[in-house]
Amino acid sequence: MIGVVRRGEAALDLVLSALADPHRRRTVDVLSRGALPAGELARAIGLAPPAMSRHLRTLRRAGLVEEHHPEFDARVRVYALRSGAMDELRRWLEETERLWGEQLVAFKAHLEQAPAPEAE
Repeated sequence: MIGVVRRGEAALDLVLSALADPHRRRTVDVLSRGALPAGELARAIGLAPPAMSRHLRTLRRAGLVEEHHPEFDARVRVYALRSGAMDELRRWLEETERLWGEQLVAFKAHLEQAPAPEAE
């Protein structure tokens, strides 16, 4: 049905939208090396804390990162990548690659079967 967005598609849209921003992609890159407190993450990315907070909120909404508080200080927020958060994106990319591969094979076969243009 046209206009109906399935649940998986909506989640994929959120992930792609979140990753469209270079600061958020950099955040994912930094967090791929391990969890960090928000302040350290902001310094590593080169953003002011309020800007980092907005980006982290977007990444949380997309399900890419999670936060927790250390027992010793509830004011500190530590961020980490969510396990399996990009599985849907990975599946979509693999399917898209497969479809494009099939299209290119069909196009190549079509070109090879087409008669050669006549020289004048």
